[in-house]
Amino acid sequence: MKKIGVALLGCGVVGQAVYRALAGQSASIAARCGAVFEVKKIAVRNPKKKRDGIPAHLFTKSIAEAVAAPGVDIVVELMGGEEAAHKALLAAIRGKKHVVTANKLLLAKRGEEIFAEAVKAGVDIGFEASVAGAVPVIRTLKEAVASGKVNSLFGIINGTSNYILTNMMEKGVRFADALEEAQALGYAEADPTFDVEGIDAAHKLTILASLAFGTPVSLRNVYVEGISRLAPDDFRFARQFGRVIKLLATARMDGGKLDVRVHPAMVNVNRPIARVDGVTNAVELDVSDAGRLMLIGPGAGGDATASAVVADLADIARDMLSNSVGRIGPQGFLPQKRKKLAFKPIGDVSGGYYLRFTVDDKPGVLARMAGILGANGISIDSVIQKGRSGDPVPLVILTHEAKEKNIQTAIRKINQLPSTRAKTMLIRLENGG
Repeated sequence: MKKIGVALLGCGVVGQAVYRALAGQSASIAARCGAVFEVKKIAVRNPKKKRDGIPAHLFTKSIAEAVAAPGVDIVVELMGGEEAAHKALLAAIRGKKHVVTANKLLLAKRGEEIFAEAVKAGVDIGFEASVAGAVPVIRTLKEAVASGKVNSLFGIINGTSNYILTNMMEKGVRFADALEEAQALGYAEADPTFDVEGIDAAHKLTILASLAFGTPVSLRNVYVEGISRLAPDDFRFARQFGRVIKLLATARMDGGKLDVRVHPAMVNVNRPIARVDGVTNAVELDVSDAGRLMLIGPGAGGDATASAVVADLADIARDMLSNSVGRIGPQGFLPQKRKKLAFKPIGDVSGGYYLRFTVDDKPGVLARMAGILGANGISIDSVIQKGRSGDPVPLVILTHEAKEKNIQTAIRKINQLPSTRAKTMLIRLENGG
């Protein structure tokens, strides 16, 4: 049985799960790919820290030592961050070692360079674990939809935000309370900014959109909006409209341009993705010849992420054993066939909108607001107007399809009215794929 040497860079929750899988499931893995993986070195910040079940002699503080260790064929980067990980991956690739990474931030920012280096060096790079944990969305985009054209993809690719939104929807709690519970359960970091402000999802979306549409995508191409401004009222109104609120990552072709964005969206309760709750991830693809495909599963956690890492290791082992390294390019398309697409600014996007105004409870307020909306080419679909209390009250409008820049212009004017008492809340409606 062929033995393949592995270096692990990082040994946190995921790194330890990868080691356990390689050590404890070696026979099962070998039966699938024809190779046994041997961990030769593990680079960690503190080599003296005890890690149950892992021999102490494997640990080193030196990333360079782990990458260059004798017998290492594949380097698995699980330490996160950007600069050190970037340096380590390039050193491994230029040393003719195959690489596997779960680092979505690094790939979102420097993926084009890293993938080009891998092609140049003639090595494989696996990165299934960088998006949606155990859900094989990257493998699907690279291999399973080769005969078709991806028209759109959208999904829930951040479990922390989805857990928070599920709690807010089901329990009617405030954002701060739902976040606190997520942190207590270990679903959210002490600093949750990347998760709740949509940044983590944007990193992942750049990777998915690049694979789906065969074009370079950078973070500056992605419109990003988080969930921290959402209030319990928004979830109550969503329920009245037969909708739920999700943080959606969306990429679709629109008028010859690529529309790529992450933001809260109201989704009809009958859509399959509306029923994806808790920390679960899901991605729905609309493919020209295959129709709608939905992939769903655990998007984070040690074992789930490790399963994706091991799947990449098995794929690389198969390529090594069959002398077919580079059989599938890292970005699915042949490098010379990828093309630069134009991106659609958020202001040019059209869709329906939920608008929650906080206004004085006086006659004529709705008429003035409707006049401003109409003057900007926005027609009203539904209205919910609460109260006659004399205090500021919520007034909610769902619009028919309108252009984003017209909506924003109207909101600015309505926010300046003397009768408007708080900043208007806008949530986009997701009506299709």
